[in-house]
Amino acid sequence: MKNKKLINSFKYAFKGIGSSIKSERNMKIHIFMMLLVIIMGMLLNISMWEWIICFILFGLVISLEMVNTAIEIVVDIVCPTFEEHAGRAKDIAAGAVLVNAITAAIVGLFIFLPKIIGLFIK
Repeated sequence: MKNKKLINSFKYAFKGIGSSIKSERNMKIHIFMMLLVIIMGMLLNISMWEWIICFILFGLVISLEMVNTAIEIVVDIVCPTFEEHAGRAKDIAAGAVLVNAITAAIVGLFIFLPKIIGLFIK
């Protein structure tokens, strides 16, 4: 009985991941950027620690985007008409994703820019 609940919880979690990738434009952008970083990381031979940092940031950005989507869906259910507080909640959740994505991009620049510049300066 417990094993079935555990298996179902994973099944529903993967269903949620798939649903967000299929239906959310921003999630597709995050996945595309993640794949681009993975390709660039392989081409530029980034270190193990740089990979670890990248994967932590991938997880943070993607999971936060999923939380933002869940918040937007719940707010839309609870407040089908415009309410200022509901709009603020959605804006704040979206802002959290943006802060996280910008932070990830800046860290990415610290990792990749010196390697890219090094290709041209040799």
